[in-house]
Amino acid sequence: MDANFARALELVLAHEGGYVDDPRDPGGATNLGITIGTLSDWIGRPATKSDVQGLTKAAVAPIYRKRYWDALRCDDLPSGLDYAVFDFGVNSGVSRAAKYLQAVLRVPQDGKIGPVTIAAAKAADTTILIERLCANRLDFLKGLPTYPVYRKGWTSRVEGVIEHALLMTLSPAPPAPDYEHFPEPPRTIPVSDKPKGNAGWIIAFLIAVALVAAFLLTR
Repeated sequence: MDANFARALELVLAHEGGYVDDPRDPGGATNLGITIGTLSDWIGRPATKSDVQGLTKAAVAPIYRKRYWDALRCDDLPSGLDYAVFDFGVNSGVSRAAKYLQAVLRVPQDGKIGPVTIAAAKAADTTILIERLCANRLDFLKGLPTYPVYRKGWTSRVEGVIEHALLMTLSPAPPAPDYEHFPEPPRTIPVSDKPKGNAGWIIAFLIAVALVAAFLLTR
């Protein structure tokens, strides 16, 4: 869903972190999840490490939007599943994320999310899709040679994706009113319930007597 992009991006960036240049990472210098190679492709020239270090959230948002969110058709996917697929694509590649989603949906795995994949996603149980997609994603990560190095971070990331993706599936509809605990409205006395007969005259007489007595006492 389009409304989920900003929220999904914040979650992704929380996992990606700031600038790193780990020699064990084949992506090379990276900042806010954008590698030096991705940045080079985006700006149309070889990026420098200084370019990578200078990246801001505002600068990377369009990259994430076009290269990952839009590429995976996340606007057309159910809420929650859009974030799960988006994060998968950022972490392990757009084509792989699409193929794994298609595998869960049992549609042709061409690595491109189109009308068939979208229709199947909308017809399925979103909660089950999220859980199965993330389970398969973790299995993929466990098969990578770098898994022992990044095991803790990757596992924590996938678990976090499951948690937040499932929260996104919930409807923000307001709770139903609790009629049992509403205070009783003030009761107005209908005309038929008002005192009948001479009761009104008696009350008026007593009030008059009290006023006369008070007048005599003041003289």
